[in-house]
Amino acid sequence: MIRFVKTAVVAVALLFVCMPATAVDLDAFVRTDAFHQIKISPTGEYLAATVPLEDRTVLVILQRSDHKPVGGANLGRNRHVAGFWWATDDRLVFSGSEKIGAHDAPRLTGDLYAVSADGKGAEILVGQSLQVKETGSNIKPRKMEHVAAFLVDPLLDNPREVLISVQKFTEDPFTTAERLDIYSGRRVRVALAPVPRGTFVADKAGQVRAVIGAGIDNVSKLYLRSGSGDEWKLLNDEATSQRIEFPLGFSDDGSKLFLQAEHPTGPDRIVSYDVATAERKTLLVDDVHDPEEIIYSIATHEPVGALYLDGKPRTEFFDAQSADARQYRGLEAAFPGESPIITSKTRDGRYTLVRVVSDRNPGDYFLFDTVKKDAARIISRREWLDPAAMAESRPITLASRDGLRLTGYVTLPPGSEGNALPMVVLPHGGPFGIHEEWQFHDGSQLLAAAGYAVLRINFRGSGNHGRAFEQAGAREWGGKMQDDLTDATRWAVQQGIADPARICIYGASYGGYAALMGAAKEPDLYRCAVGYIGVYDLPMMHARGDMQRRGSGETYLREWIGDPESLAAVSPSRLADRIKVPVFLAAGGEDERAPIEHSRLMERALKQAGVPVETLYYKSEGHGFYVQAHRREFYERLLAFLDRHIGEGRDVATAE
Repeated sequence: MIRFVKTAVVAVALLFVCMPATAVDLDAFVRTDAFHQIKISPTGEYLAATVPLEDRTVLVILQRSDHKPVGGANLGRNRHVAGFWWATDDRLVFSGSEKIGAHDAPRLTGDLYAVSADGKGAEILVGQSLQVKETGSNIKPRKMEHVAAFLVDPLLDNPREVLISVQKFTEDPFTTAERLDIYSGRRVRVALAPVPRGTFVADKAGQVRAVIGAGIDNVSKLYLRSGSGDEWKLLNDEATSQRIEFPLGFSDDGSKLFLQAEHPTGPDRIVSYDVATAERKTLLVDDVHDPEEIIYSIATHEPVGALYLDGKPRTEFFDAQSADARQYRGLEAAFPGESPIITSKTRDGRYTLVRVVSDRNPGDYFLFDTVKKDAARIISRREWLDPAAMAESRPITLASRDGLRLTGYVTLPPGSEGNALPMVVLPHGGPFGIHEEWQFHDGSQLLAAAGYAVLRINFRGSGNHGRAFEQAGAREWGGKMQDDLTDATRWAVQQGIADPARICIYGASYGGYAALMGAAKEPDLYRCAVGYIGVYDLPMMHARGDMQRRGSGETYLREWIGDPESLAAVSPSRLADRIKVPVFLAAGGEDERAPIEHSRLMERALKQAGVPVETLYYKSEGHGFYVQAHRREFYERLLAFLDRHIGEGRDVATAE
């Protein structure tokens, strides 16, 4: 049985900021998380965390004994510490990224840095950036080099080196694997990928033995070799096998390679490949869902199981009686109704950090003593939120008009029985490969707090349901993907959840497109539409934005969205005369994924069609508003807009 130890956590200026007790209000949702990631050092002496600020993300290092900050790293304005890894007992390697907007996928700069636990020796080791020191940065510059580097393995048994991949800034480059000295920056090549855009996997001994990549055609190839210096052998070619196999890691003795195999039909399965016999053996496969997260052994760090998101999360193991499986069962019993997962551990496995999340809990971290079976709470992502006051997200399943099984979630206002409520349909962005999850969802919680039911659906094209389900969305923008949203909305009405006279549709990025397309395609179903950082003129995607700048990106656009000449018919900007309900548009002037021209064109078309339209534009924002004041204004405007059209005249509360 796991016991809980109540610990007094010393406040740290960047990590532990208190909020006055207040009712649920905008500031509670607009406010940035206290941290993103947190990891324990190999000896357990330190904790390291990435802390988001308004214009950067910094690295903070704390003593575990008293949680006092002892060091850290700061890349400067508009730069962010992305991933970080303990490379030795007291030195970390971390990567940098650029992220202008809140919905931007972080763009890794390809720079790798190192810093000691006491904050000393912070410097760039390899990458293109910081020949000239950025204002506010504590990073020592080196000579600029036009390459991108990414960590492959921290090589914890090697006191000076880590394993990295390096590639030039060319279209679909070939990648090299290199050993990098984390003090001097000296590099030694150990492998060259036989395929463009290669991603390497090493065995326990640090030998690079597997690589997966794809050329301009986006066709995946997986190669394997016996050891350093040996020739690469083609293990899987998507063009002939019709499957993609992602390498997950090697067994402790190096005799087996674990793979996540994506097949033409059905969900992904986890298989083992015997290096000596070439035998593939299926270890885990679900009837419907792909593995959501791979679980690695505490003792050996080889793959031992997976977390599945089947409505609510559940874990499965290759060996249900293994020590790792038993430990997870103990954690799950200790946190009923929540999802615990181990995120990092000490070298000896004595201490692990456990992340605990749910639909109502943004995330708590516990330090688990595997010997004493004690779990001590370390920190919460949002100390100012009370999970008990948050809304429940209920998993749902329904059938589309053509019989396809759809899954998703309905979030109801706290205390509501879910009858004839005003409802907001919230299509996710992406759209391909992204999927709705049973976790704390800011948009759903905010809208539920304002009295709305929220519907999130995994329309075809979404991830977590196998390749066939995802590919069923190809070239279906405005087609069957949109019909799935319509069918789910009508299902919610039939179930008595939604008041048919009070439904709006709101989304960001692709979700913004789906919101405006829904209003055009189903003019009698929705009472208003909100598009946030959306794309509304699909032919423009082939000419503007960041996706078409490389050959593989243009291939993606044509295969998944469609040829420019076929897309005008499913572009909301060309269908404004079909929209009969008020519209609210918001966008950022520095957005490269969904350039603001999409929103301005949509606005002009709506005005010409006589459709009421409101706008909120910020020149300095990117793909999602990053500045807290800008996010607050957007949500104030959003709630006021919804309230006028499907609400009951509620006031929007804000903290003083």
